[in-house]
Amino acid sequence: MNILIINGPNLNLLGKREPEIYGTLTFDDVFSDLTARFSEHNFHYVQSNHEGTIIDTLHEHGFTIDGIVLNAGAYTHTSIAIADAIRSITSPVIEVHISNVFRREEYRHHSTISGACMGTIVGFGFDSYRLAIEALIERNKNK
Repeated sequence: MNILIINGPNLNLLGKREPEIYGTLTFDDVFSDLTARFSEHNFHYVQSNHEGTIIDTLHEHGFTIDGIVLNAGAYTHTSIAIADAIRSITSPVIEVHISNVFRREEYRHHSTISGACMGTIVGFGFDSYRLAIEALIERNKNK
């Protein structure tokens, strides 16, 4: 399988940003672990702080990639444009969040993209990415 992971704004600061919430690992550490754990699959990774770049990435890969794991960061709560982009593509998208957004500020309790995604995984730390990948692999087996 070819799997694309997209991380949104401020996730480039993982390892430095709010370690009490996000821990001290960088996403490079997490990505290395994921690619080693699922070595029989091909992974691609994009991180952007820009909404348009995330949309362009979805458009570019969303008809050819086998699955997308998306942590849209704060755009989760505001971006109708990302939701529309997800609805416009054929690749399945799983929304992930490292923290349990429902235990945080109330404005994080609503996702504008969840309804466009195959599923949502929140609150399992970096295991949220692993769980999403496992779900995409299982879905692909059952096609």
